[in-house]
Amino acid sequence: MDEKTMVNDILSGVKASLTTYQMAISEADNIGLRQAIQQIRNNDESFQYELFKVAQAKGYYKPAELATVTEIQTVKNELQA
Repeated sequence: MDEKTMVNDILSGVKASLTTYQMAISEADNIGLRQAIQQIRNNDESFQYELFKVAQAKGYYKPAELATVTEIQTVKNELQA
């Protein structure tokens, strides 16, 4: 397995974990458990961003084109309706 594949696999896994953590946080009644999961999520978000920067610098990841002002406004209007 090459480095690009490994980095992308790890990024995908961390992103999936972040979704799971958010669901657990929103359903946790115990404040201690909630805070522990929030800390884990925060650490994973930091790790994901650092790995993303490495992937982007090595050309493994190319972000989508920037949205135009019109596209942004269209989405805002749809979400506010």
